[in-house]
Amino acid sequence: MDSVSRRLLKELRAYEKESRAHPEILELSPETDDDLLVWRAKLAGLPETPYEGGVFDLSITIPRNYPIQPPTIRFITTICHPNVHFKTGEICLDILKTEWSPAWTLQSTILAISLLLSNPEPSSPLNCDAANLLRCDDRLAYDSLVRMYTQLYAVPFEGEKDD
Repeated sequence: MDSVSRRLLKELRAYEKESRAHPEILELSPETDDDLLVWRAKLAGLPETPYEGGVFDLSITIPRNYPIQPPTIRFITTICHPNVHFKTGEICLDILKTEWSPAWTLQSTILAISLLLSNPEPSSPLNCDAANLLRCDDRLAYDSLVRMYTQLYAVPFEGEKDD
């Protein structure tokens, strides 16, 4: 077993042991049993944010030289956020680019993404429309827009079972 696989299995065990400590992460695991380099995460929208009630799917692709290089993480669920590309789900977050450190884990990175949802950075937008609402200090319009997209794309139907 190579060092990347060992590291990822260690991270998976740590997440499974600590998962109750971070209720915003609903799921974090390899997509299949035979490929440790492709993971999925489910993130719950935090209470008292316009994402509340939403469940957001993320795809995680891990490079072969992880943890030296950061994973590629993107939203699969359509989400309205200044730092998330509306069509591709790409996330603008410094730890996924220039500020990555091998000290970060997949779990801590997903927690940072959760924190980004409630603390957008409109000065480095991938979604200019959402960022402009914040730059114009129109929090009411921003929250309404985010809530609308959360209800349209991220709220499970009544009776829908999660995988």
